[in-house]
Order: sequence, then structure tokens, then C-alpha cells
Amino acid sequence: MLKVLSNRTYRRLFTAQAVALVGTGLATVALALLAYDLAGGAAGTVLGTALTIKMVAYVAVSPLIGAAAGRLPRRAVLVWADLVRAGAAACLPFVDAVWQIYALIFVLQAASAAFTPVFQAAIPDVLPAERDHTRALALSRLAYDLESLLGPVLAAALLAFTTFQGLFAGTAAGFCASALLVLASALPKAAVPAAGESGWRAATRGMRIFSATPRLRALLALNAAVAAATAVVLVDTVVIVRDRIGLGEDAVAAALACYGAGSMAAALGAPRLLEERGDRGTALPAGFLLAGGLAGAAAALAAAPPAALWPALLGCWALLGAGASLVLTAAPRLLRRSCAEGERTALFAAQFSLSHACFLFAYPAAGWLIPLLGLPAALGLFAVAALAASAAATRLWPADDPRSVPHVHARLPADHPHLHDARSEGAGRRHEHEFLIDDLHPRWPAPGGRAGRGRRRPPREVPEAPGAIRAPRAGRGA
Repeated sequence: MLKVLSNRTYRRLFTAQAVALVGTGLATVALALLAYDLAGGAAGTVLGTALTIKMVAYVAVSPLIGAAAGRLPRRAVLVWADLVRAGAAACLPFVDAVWQIYALIFVLQAASAAFTPVFQAAIPDVLPAERDHTRALALSRLAYDLESLLGPVLAAALLAFTTFQGLFAGTAAGFCASALLVLASALPKAAVPAAGESGWRAATRGMRIFSATPRLRALLALNAAVAAATAVVLVDTVVIVRDRIGLGEDAVAAALACYGAGSMAAALGAPRLLEERGDRGTALPAGFLLAGGLAGAAAALAAAPPAALWPALLGCWALLGAGASLVLTAAPRLLRRSCAEGERTALFAAQFSLSHACFLFAYPAAGWLIPLLGLPAALGLFAVAALAASAAATRLWPADDPRSVPHVHARLPADHPHLHDARSEGAGRRHEHEFLIDDLHPRWPAPGGRAGRGRRRPPREVPEAPGAIRAPRAGRGA
């Protein structure tokens, strides 16, 4: 896995990511202390609102910035996003009202919504070999997990020498260091997106690719399963450990550490698993693993004897961490496979937005359902949601998901350059190539359009503008 660090550009980008994550970990602790300093007993409300603002920024801002960033120099976008984040973090120690926290958090997270998709979309160009890209994804997952485990420890150590305001200075320094490392990196020039779209259509281009590609619709369902599991872990662990099991704060940290350990173990094994089983064979079982982990926790809370409840919870949390890690490691591979190079930033921005939209619903639900239903029933409901999402993903993602797909263009002129290798079929022209959603292919071909199957029939008429396509009906020949 570490072999990818021999690539100088990727090594600098990974170091930039790691340094920024350290700063983010410091900011998480510092923000909690700042909220308590300003709001006292209402700090939980302040943090909950800040988390909601973060998700809103991710969901709303990412597609807009993704549409613009796809036509701007990558390095400039990344550096400016880091500098904006550093500026927002540097201002946080000086706030004296809660609304100022909300405003700065929105600015900081909006900059993150610009940075992350552009950064992720650049990695396949830096590491064009799929095997290297997979290793980089696993390494990135490990960096996120280490930040969640070590960030609070580092913050606690620094608080022995400084105040929480000093932690914000560390956050700003981390973002500035990230900007310098990105500035020193020789990023490949991004492919230019297709021209001719602006405004709302440009902002939603990634969403349209998502909605038209079967494997990406399945990924959206898996995003919902990941959100259900992660929300339960992050929101409900403290309630389960302190109130239901009756253990202390150190046990809360231990439970979260088990989740992180499961995620790290899965990240270490993900490259080999993805190479052997493929994206579908890895991501779909991981979705069902999430459902099983939630169901196991619900069953333990309902029926396990007190002595068995604590180890059962730790085991279930480790399974949830592993399932989430496998889905999140496979996701960028699916995005890379499902679009042209010029559409990567838009598609990664869409994934960033849509996945966090799932969290925007899951986080409040994880907090509200426990008082209404109780712990076992609430976790059982989340298990059902994760199971339904995984079952939907299985149905949406065809078992036979080849890169090259035969299809018929019914409205393109016969002399169009795209049809240079096509042959006539009824009123259209048929050919086969790697199929990606774009201006010439706005919809996915219906199943059953393979060559040599069944009786020939005329291709279906296409009511859309020229360039739209339809595949043959099921059972029709080529």
C-alpha cells in the first residue's frame, strides 16, 4: 500500500491531506470547548446546530463549486480553499457570540466542500493505474481513521500547554501547511468539461450522471446505509454506554475506538478484496454487513444479559466500522469508472453532496428516535433502513455490469463522427463502446440489447433532442 508514496506528487498531496486532518481534529475539540465557554449547558445545542450547518454547506455548496472548479486550475482551487479554511479557523478564538460561530463554521465547511471533491478527482490523474488508485484510497481511509482516533489525544496533550484558543491556531497552521504542500505539487492539468452548459445545468451535471448510471444509483443507496450506521455510532454511543450499560467516559472512547479499529482493518484489506472481488462484490456485502451490525446491536440491547452487552456492542461497532470503510473505499473507484475525465470534478462533487444529504437526515433521526422508541427499537429501525438500502443497491446494480455496452443511436445523423464504427439497424445506428453518460448518451441502455439475441425489431423512437439514445428492447437482437 505504501508503494504509492513513491510518487512525489501524490506523496505531497497525501501529506497535505494528513496535515489538514490533524488540524481538523484539533478544531473538533476546540469547537466543543468554545461552545461550552459561550453557551454553557446549551453547548450541545450549539454543536448540533454547527453540525447541521456543516452538512447544509456540504450539500448545497459542493455542486455549485464543483461546476465552477471543473473549469479552474486545480492547484489554485485547492490552495485558496485551504487559505479560506485557515482564515476561518484563525477567527474562531475571537468570537463572542454564538451566531459568529455559525457564520465561521459555514465559511470553513463551504471551503471544505470545494477542497475535497477537487482533491479526490485529482488523484486518478496523479495515479492513473487503477491498482495504485485503490491503494491510495485505502491509505486515505486510514488517514481519516487515525485522525478520529489520535486527534482528541493530540488535542488533550496540547491543552496541557495552551488554551483551546491555541488549538484553533494549530488548525489554521495545518491548513496553511496543506496549502504550501499543494502549491509545491505538480498537478496534472484537468480535462476540460464539455462546453455549452452553465448555471443550474452545470451545477447539476454530476447529479444527472448519478441518476442515469445504475451502479451510481446503487452507490447512493449504499450511502444511505453508511449514513444510518455512522449516525448511530456518532450520536448514540454515549447514550448506550453511559445510560444503558452504565460505564464511564473512557468506555465511550473505547467503543468509538472499536469502530475506528474495524474501519482501519477493512481499509488495510480493501485493496486485495477489491482486486479479487471487484467493486460490486465488495460494496454490496459491506452494505449488508452494516445492516447486520445494527441488527446485532439492537438484539443485544433488547435481550443480552448485562455481562454480554458490552463485548457485544464492541463487536457490532467494529463490524459497522468495517462495513462503512469498504463502501467508502470502493466509492471513488465507481466514480472514476462512471464518467469521462472532464466530468470527474462534477461527479465527485455530486457524491460529496448526496452522501452528506443522507447524513443530514440520519443525524437528527438518530437523536430523535431514541426518546420516542427506546434504544432497541430505534436501532432496529436503523437496521431495517440499512437492509432496505442494501437490497435496493443489489437490485439497482446489475450483476453483469460491463464497461462496454451495445446501444442504438436513433436520432444522430448517420455521418456523425461518433458513429464512424456503427452499422445500420432499423431507423438507427448500432455500435458498442465503453458507455458513459454524456451529451451523446444521456440515458443508460435498457437491458437485453446484446448482439445476437432474439428477433430483430426496429429501435424505439427517441423523443428527446438529437443525441439521445435508446437500447433495443429486452429480447431483441442486434
